[in-house]
Amino acid sequence: MINCLIVEDEPLAAELLKSYIEKVPDLKLAAHCSSAVDAFGALQRQQVDLMFLDIRMPRLTGLELLKTLQHPPPVIMTTAYRDYAVESYDYDVLDYLVKPIQFDRFLKAIGKYYQRQSAQTPVAQPTPDSFEQAYLFFRVDREQQKVWLKDILYIEGLGDYVKIFTATGPIVTYERLSYLEEKLPEEHFLRVHKSYIICMDKVQSFTGSAVKVSGKQIPVGRMYKDRLERFGR
Repeated sequence: MINCLIVEDEPLAAELLKSYIEKVPDLKLAAHCSSAVDAFGALQRQQVDLMFLDIRMPRLTGLELLKTLQHPPPVIMTTAYRDYAVESYDYDVLDYLVKPIQFDRFLKAIGKYYQRQSAQTPVAQPTPDSFEQAYLFFRVDREQQKVWLKDILYIEGLGDYVKIFTATGPIVTYERLSYLEEKLPEEHFLRVHKSYIICMDKVQSFTGSAVKVSGKQIPVGRMYKDRLERFGR
């Protein structure tokens, strides 16, 4: 889970953020602080993966809080004022949300968090002669989980997420199927549908409309049919 800290002195704005966090399965509210001073203490006491930080607060502003933190967590700024947008980006914040915050805009900001985490994910680039030793790391909850490519059966795309089915069970991670299509070695993996990539080594049988992998019938899209036919030659 992604532990979130809300730093917000307006009760209604804080409750709205809490309700949004509850709607996203990967997010968990770690704490709500009504002042930047309280937030400073909370950051010392517990693990925070993402901070929603209001700018204009009494005693200490959100930007002043950031100045005091040597290693702040990823930050999404929240404010009723647009004036601070340029200054806030000097602190490498993920996004700048203007109140009242709409849920779709909130989700877009969360997407930027996932993108940054994905960009920081270590990747072992596979080569054709080292497939048995090749692996990728995927973010699962707060961990980077190693997945051996030889263990992958197939991958299902779920919008901004993918579900990777392996010999030891499935994992779900925030990644797009198109990204994995580029990363996975084409000698072993084939996209057969807009929502599926298969490991060709694990194919049990196939027709023009479906592929059987580990007992699962996976549909073949019309635009991908030629790829599968070339594989079968």
